[in-house]
Amino acid sequence: MSSPAPPTPRVTRPVRLGPRSIAALVLISAIGVVFFGWPLLAGGSSGLAAHSGDAPWLFGALLPLLVAVVVATIADSGMDAKAVAMLGVLAAVGAALRPLGAGTAGLEPMFFLMVLSGRVLGPGFGFVLGAVTMFASALLTGGVGPWMPFQMLSMGWFTMGAGLLPGAERLRGRAELLMLAVYGALAAFAYGTVMNLYGWTIISGLSSGISFHPGAPVHENLVRFLAYCAATSLGWDLGRAVLTVVLTFTLGATLLKALRRATRRAAFEALATFEAPGGGPRP
Repeated sequence: MSSPAPPTPRVTRPVRLGPRSIAALVLISAIGVVFFGWPLLAGGSSGLAAHSGDAPWLFGALLPLLVAVVVATIADSGMDAKAVAMLGVLAAVGAALRPLGAGTAGLEPMFFLMVLSGRVLGPGFGFVLGAVTMFASALLTGGVGPWMPFQMLSMGWFTMGAGLLPGAERLRGRAELLMLAVYGALAAFAYGTVMNLYGWTIISGLSSGISFHPGAPVHENLVRFLAYCAATSLGWDLGRAVLTVVLTFTLGATLLKALRRATRRAAFEALATFEAPGGGPRP
């Protein structure tokens, strides 16, 4: 008598992106790039104060577009209230983690959670999670200010990038952890660099070698910007990157299993089937 075939392992797939989700993410990212980068292309008469007033406009555009991403993802993938509840839980945990290292050499464990959550749940879910987590942490820590919508957008990109990494359905084990650690380290520096681009253009009184010169050629300002990053935030970004790598290697496997188990139980994309009274499938 032949032995039964081993059961097929259940694969946890990230929440897929449909055409509406992609369109919403492209739109919100394009708007974000414009808000971050327009001072580099503006004339010298525009003034630095103009960029400091961007926050209300970006926040006003960000909130409805975040809702649009959620609605589009639900429409494209069939997510239900369980997914929204999971989004709330992860955002609350991330918001609670952020104050643990605030003000201490960039040691922010929230970034580790965002990387792994984006990996398991996909880019659309990840973008919304990153932005909502940053919003919740700002309310929790009193960090509400003109920088907040820029932080929300940057964290959304950070978490979305983890969902875009290859091998989501096949790559497991140490190879996956290594890929996530490398991404987390690089993205930690990228997050700090993007946020520097906002702050650098509105700070005056710096030395001429690192200060922003409105109306100057873009390549000259970019050289000053790199010098500014090296002089002001490189150590902070390094601490964030190192902690993200350490937590990914030590706790990543356990957290990935927990997130994938929760996603399977939530069955975000499960298809409803009906059976006839006799037990066979109903046509």
